[in-house]
Amino acid sequence: MNDTTWTTERPWRGIMVATTLPFRDDLSVDHDAYAEHVAWLIANGCDGVVPNGSLGEYQTLTADERARVVRTAVEAAGDGARVMPGVAAYGSAESRRWAEQAAEAGCGSVLLLPPNAYRADEPSVLAHYADVARVGIPVVAYNNPIDTKVDLVPDLLAKLHTAGSIVAVKEFSGDVRRAYEIAELAPNLDLLIGADDVLLELALAGAVGWIAGYPNALPASCAELYRAAVAGDLATARPLYSSLHSLLRWDSKIEFVQCIKLSMDIAGRRGGPTRPPRLPLTGATEAAVRTATEKAVADGHR
Repeated sequence: MNDTTWTTERPWRGIMVATTLPFRDDLSVDHDAYAEHVAWLIANGCDGVVPNGSLGEYQTLTADERARVVRTAVEAAGDGARVMPGVAAYGSAESRRWAEQAAEAGCGSVLLLPPNAYRADEPSVLAHYADVARVGIPVVAYNNPIDTKVDLVPDLLAKLHTAGSIVAVKEFSGDVRRAYEIAELAPNLDLLIGADDVLLELALAGAVGWIAGYPNALPASCAELYRAAVAGDLATARPLYSSLHSLLRWDSKIEFVQCIKLSMDIAGRRGGPTRPPRLPLTGATEAAVRTATEKAVADGHR
């Protein structure tokens, strides 16, 4: 069985929470609340945090806000190795600059989408990751073909790993069969669970980490689920997974940021508003998320 333990040598392993970002009512960033949230997640069983990902609404931040979020996370985590900032940008040069900022802040790794200004071809993807990898900080690839329209298929991941451009992949395609092909083509590439609602399937397929959304609301229960899943303890993991799955699947929906922030509000952690163009949930979606979250809380999940 693969070692799934978080260490400073492989800080991308374990539960790395893709953190939501708290905004005040005027939609300014509440950095103090964010620092408290990061510390709370780690105190409740999570290994580290991923600021400036999609859940952190990085696309709506100014450059100053984005840089300060990283510095805040490092200070609050108490160890920069526990912080894996998202460094996605429209251009490779900008992604490289964000990777340099992460390295200067003392972060242990970065999370990088493929080029998303257009549907990049394979040579462009290879060049993009090589450019950022030259910074010297470990790069975790983020495969999200749903949003980027660029699919980091197993063969391409193997090429990126062989070139020394990536150390791991956050797999968000939803196709759990890819785990086995990735292991065959790139056996030393770390597989990280990228979508909450395929956690058990990818854990059993050899994943050594989880870049997670729903621990923002229920960290202790999510940590228990993850650790049982990667240990192969199905007697513990299966009932937990079944109990939480109606909630975890919202991590893969278009409105996932609003869904997780609403769940936080219901669970007693202020999720608060999102910045436009994201609007508050309404109607059937709000009702479904509320029902699933209230059930999870009533079942004792924390």
